Amino acid sequence: MAEGTARRSIRGDEVVARVPHALAITPGEPAGIGPDLLVALSQSGRTTPWIAIADADLLQARARKLGCELRLDENLSDPTFAAGGLTVQHVGLAADVTPGQLDVRNAAYVLETLRAAAQGCLNATFAGVVTGPVQKSILNDAGIAFTGHTEFFRAYTGARDVLMLLVAGDLRVALATTHLALREVADAITPALLDSCLELLMQALRDQFHIEHPRVLVAGLNPHAGEGGYLGREELDVIGPVCDARRERGEAITGPVPADTLFTPAMLSKADAVLAMYHDQGLPVLKHVGFGRAVNVTLGLPFVRTSVDHGTALDLAGRGSADSGSFAAALALAAELS
Repeated sequence: MAEGTARRSIRGDEVVARVPHALAITPGEPAGIGPDLLVALSQSGRTTPWIAIADADLLQARARKLGCELRLDENLSDPTFAAGGLTVQHVGLAADVTPGQLDVRNAAYVLETLRAAAQGCLNATFAGVVTGPVQKSILNDAGIAFTGHTEFFRAYTGARDVLMLLVAGDLRVALATTHLALREVADAITPALLDSCLELLMQALRDQFHIEHPRVLVAGLNPHAGEGGYLGREELDVIGPVCDARRERGEAITGPVPADTLFTPAMLSKADAVLAMYHDQGLPVLKHVGFGRAVNVTLGLPFVRTSVDHGTALDLAGRGSADSGSFAAALALAAELS
């Protein structure tokens, strides 16, 4: 397809032919490494069809910068599986992109790719969506109240409850709270929240990861899990009672466990997943173990959504040195779960 053809004939808001096994891919921030990684991965053949929700000219320009040949097509009803090829549902940029340089004018473009992918999943056009990294700061600078993909997809789909799950090999870590200031975390952890998180996690482990009798470790919030109430009462008043109630229902829930011992090999060998209380309690360990191959999964949505475990890496954009391992793992896991 000649450069620019997709721009004229494909629009992000059009109704497209249904490809129920196809994965929608949003490369994320156009000035970041998301387009680089998608171009790099498209150089190999695939067994699951992909449809990129992006600006076609952006992908062509990034391919040229990386020295790659990229054949784009617009056949949404029959996406290409061929190495060096990529099927695109075009969403147009507002301004030209220079790798590594953010432009507030393209903030709306980023959100439009997410809307198009989500709507396609709700319409059963796609089996799921794989998202590249976005730059939250530039979206906020544009006046868009954006705190993360998880929150965006929850609001867009009207999902009642969602849960962020990070996967690196056999290590699975879910987060009770996500993008909150640390001073707000304790107030956010309520019995209703924790019960919902455990319900979503146990269901996903059974239905999507095919673990018949899942075992979950639940982290405490405070040092030493509160030290019997001397270092905080959240374990006694909130976390513990929720764990007790679910154990009484026959679920294999262990906790609350002090976070400094929960992530030891001996403890992890007894569990299929961990429920951490906040973002930086669970993710440092997971990224230490699996950075570059970890995957972010959103549970509770009406479709499969996975994502990379890293940011936009603006300093690497257009240089051809970014590691595509996490993006490849996100694509593989989305195909498996969907």
